[in-house]
Amino acid sequence: MDGGPQAVVAARVPGAAGLGLLPPPSARPVPATLLADPDWTARRVTALGHRYRGDDRRVLATVWWYSASAVLLTPVVAGLATGRPLSARLADTTLYELTGGLPVAGVSAAPPGPDPAGELRETLAAVVTAVARAGGVRERPLWAVATDSLAGRLLAVGRALGDVATVTALAAPVAAAVGEPLPAPRYTDVGGVRFVRRVSCCLLYRLPAQPVCTACPGRPPAERQVLLEAAAGLW
Repeated sequence: MDGGPQAVVAARVPGAAGLGLLPPPSARPVPATLLADPDWTARRVTALGHRYRGDDRRVLATVWWYSASAVLLTPVVAGLATGRPLSARLADTTLYELTGGLPVAGVSAAPPGPDPAGELRETLAAVVTAVARAGGVRERPLWAVATDSLAGRLLAVGRALGDVATVTALAAPVAAAVGEPLPAPRYTDVGGVRFVRRVSCCLLYRLPAQPVCTACPGRPPAERQVLLEAAAGLW
């Protein structure tokens, strides 16, 4: 990535490449506007099915969106966290994907316009509509996935910057500014370690040989608490 406003943001975030702020040299650029194309998205869902050897398009579309939404939101989140806001507009964003269509990085090429929250809402609405059509999924669960991606990316950037509390405090006001149907993000602290308290299920466990996520909202609360304590290093 040469120059541009995101280069300034990436320079301020330790581990920027691992967070998806710097595209790998082997990755292929894809205009983010394609995410709003149901036919293009349907092909990505099909490719994911080949990778996981699954054929439930509702599950595959949800898993794909869980990954893609995190990549799409990373530039916006990192811009906010570093005080150098970046555009959320699809037209200003390029995704980078590996062979097989897995998105691994996103780059925003412009600062935001006069209504950043409205631009983010428009972007999410356009992509959620496309994913819903491509996978035969209801839109509301996909908005919940977007909330968890927003919360998760803020948490990851906060850890990278060494200021989890300040960065994750941005989650609620950002979601409120975007408005319905984006749910409010949630966090939980276990042993002094912050985790996303998920409001969505990525459905990954419904694909062959895939595990249930540690923080899956479908787990019994007591079981989830034990697993989070282990992840926090309490035992």
